[in-house]
Amino acid sequence: MPTTADTDTQLVEWSLTGDRDAFRQIVERYQSLICSITYNATGSLTLSEDLAQETFVAAWKQLPELRDPSLLRSWLCGITRFLVGKEFRRQGREPIHAADSLDGIQDPPSPELSPASQAVTHEEEAILWRALERIPDAYREPLILFYREHQSVERVAVELDLSEDAVKQRLSRGRKLLHEEVVAFVEGTLTKTAPGQQFSVGVMAMLPMTAASTATATAGMAAKGAAAKSSFLAACLAPFVGIFGGIAAQWLVVRAAPTERERRVNKISFTSLWIFVLAWCFIGQLAMRSLSRHFEWTDQTYFAAMAGFWWFYAAVVATLTIVMFRQFLALRRQSEASGERTLPTVARWTPGTRAAVSAGTYMAVFLWLISLAWQLNDHAVAGILTGLMVALAAWDYFSLRGKIGLAVMKGVARHLTVGWAIILAVLNLRLDTWIAIAHHSTLSEIHELLPVWLIPVLTLALLLWSALVLAITKPTRPMAQ
Repeated sequence: MPTTADTDTQLVEWSLTGDRDAFRQIVERYQSLICSITYNATGSLTLSEDLAQETFVAAWKQLPELRDPSLLRSWLCGITRFLVGKEFRRQGREPIHAADSLDGIQDPPSPELSPASQAVTHEEEAILWRALERIPDAYREPLILFYREHQSVERVAVELDLSEDAVKQRLSRGRKLLHEEVVAFVEGTLTKTAPGQQFSVGVMAMLPMTAASTATATAGMAAKGAAAKSSFLAACLAPFVGIFGGIAAQWLVVRAAPTERERRVNKISFTSLWIFVLAWCFIGQLAMRSLSRHFEWTDQTYFAAMAGFWWFYAAVVATLTIVMFRQFLALRRQSEASGERTLPTVARWTPGTRAAVSAGTYMAVFLWLISLAWQLNDHAVAGILTGLMVALAAWDYFSLRGKIGLAVMKGVARHLTVGWAIILAVLNLRLDTWIAIAHHSTLSEIHELLPVWLIPVLTLALLLWSALVLAITKPTRPMAQ
């Protein structure tokens, strides 16, 4: 007989003749799959291996009942899930109840430890399950099997009867749900706890027994959220500082309007713009995530929907901004042409007011992006953007000194155009990298969901749309009489 069989059918046929070496090959071929299923269900390394060994012992005894040897894998999985359910019914509990709190965990006194227990401490096992049990079963099981099958997407797809694309999507979503500070630990621990030669030896040693061994449950740990990053509060506050700075700057612009009509129009325009910006960024984004969960979007659908969501947002903001400035310029021209009297109580553009307007405007434009880069540990880009924000604010402050009327409005429009051009450039250069970091994925995995050409194409479409709005809203000159 050949040392290794190519098919499950051959191994089953040889095992039915009493060939223990053939059955050992079956155990070694499927031990990672069976142990991953039991660990995914129980959250206990020791209990999962006990149930997995019981599965193979039961399979050895019931092998003559397998009518179609080519279905060996699904048959073994069926036995596994039956034994898991039987164990839970016997103990009258759910899988999640296998976990204990970290405070109550102590290393077991028994000197005879399983291979998994020798690979990691009892406390490490608890931390491992603490990270994994928060992930839904559909994503957790492929993730466990992926690292125990030497990070082979193809192998996981075969074992779970899924397409490779489905496995990639579930792995990507599963990684997202893992807390960043424990990802490296989880990957290393799962690799160390993969069943090896000792597992199959243990199974073979149990085969002569007439009764299956009784599985015993060991402690895991309770589900509580991991500690938040120390920088979370500062990172969350930065965008809000930018929002309040922008609102304050625009309030000063409204207050300094030279006529009552301009003040009223500015107030309505700026209020409408901020309502749209805040509602879209917060309420709109929450709505998109709710839709994603409700309709169970794939990662590819989710990324496409979010790309369209933010492009529409940028297009509306660009449209509102252009229309607003066109309206402000038209009002200013009308006021200057008619010689309309200005408000006597209007505050003048003092150096302090000009500095506050310049600083607040650029904080609103840049702080959210600086915060995003900093949270994703792209400190170099965050530093560059901070320098550009300060430089542009200073440029705005000095270039507007001494200017009045239309010159002020045109200068502000030029500066904002430069600021948004810088933001578009940064997003085209770094957005895919930031998404990969945020979702714990590689660039190649992100590019499968978000093609590398998509952001430049959307940027070009946004520029063309802005040019169209500029052309449509361009004031017509009166014909000479």
